[in-house]
Amino acid sequence: MNFDGAIFDMDGVITMTAVVHSSAWKDTFDEYLRSREAKHMEPFCEFNHADYLAFVDGRPRYKGVESFLQSRGISISFGDPQDEPGSETMCGLGNRKNQLFNARLEKEGVPVYESTIELIKQLLQNGIRVGVATSSKNCASVLAKAGIGEMFETRVDGVLSAEVGLHGKPEPDIFAKACDNLRVKYHRAMIVEDAIPGVQAGAKGRFGLTLGVARENNVEELRRNGADMVVTDLSETSLDEIDNWFKNKGENTDRKCPEGIGARTL
Repeated sequence: MNFDGAIFDMDGVITMTAVVHSSAWKDTFDEYLRSREAKHMEPFCEFNHADYLAFVDGRPRYKGVESFLQSRGISISFGDPQDEPGSETMCGLGNRKNQLFNARLEKEGVPVYESTIELIKQLLQNGIRVGVATSSKNCASVLAKAGIGEMFETRVDGVLSAEVGLHGKPEPDIFAKACDNLRVKYHRAMIVEDAIPGVQAGAKGRFGLTLGVARENNVEELRRNGADMVVTDLSETSLDEIDNWFKNKGENTDRKCPEGIGARTL
C-alpha cells in the first residue's frame, strides 16, 4: 500500500451520534436562552442547526459553548469543569449538554455507519494502522456501546487532550498525536472528517489525504476548507481509490510537517 495509517473522527463519521449531539446542544441552549428571556427580558431566538454547524460541530465542548455564546453577544464566566450541569457558566452549560447526550445514548444505543466499519475492516486486513481522533470526551464509552472499541489501535479524545494540553480543531494536534501513537508519518496518513474544523485541521497539518464526509449537504464547504476528496458516504470511495491518491499525490516531497507539530512530542 502507498499509505500506512488512517485516522477517523467519530461522531458523524463512525457513529450516527452527530444528530444526538445536535439535539442535546439545542435543548441545552434553548433552555438557557429561555432563562435569559425571563431574567433579562432578552428576546428568545432559538438555537438552530445552522448554529450547530457554524459554532459547535467538531469543537471541544466548552469551546463550543464559548463560540455560540459569543455569536449571540453573551458573556459569562468559564467556570470549572466540575460545575453542576446547567450552572450559568460555560462549563455548567457544557456539562448539561453532556448529561442530555449520555441520557439519550443510554436509552437509544449507538448506531454506526456500516460503510465506515467495512472500510476500516479492509484497511486493517491490508496492514493499515487505524486510530480515532475526536474532540469528544465520551469517545471510549460511545465506541464501547457500539461494540467497536477494539478496532482502533489508538484513541485520542477530549479526555487525553485535556490531560496533555492538545489544542482542539481546527488545530491539527489530535490527528498528529494519533499518527505519533501509530508511528505513522503525517504525509502517509489519511484523515477522515465530516466537520469544517476537522477538515481545516487536516489541511493545516498537511496530512497525506483529508477525506471529507458530507453528511450535511456541505460538499463545497468541506472542499473550500481543506478536504482533498469529498464523499457523502464512505461507500462512494474504495481502498483502491484511496491508495491511488497516495500513489499519485501523497508522496509529494513538498509535503512537510508544519512547524511546531512534527518537531515536538505531543
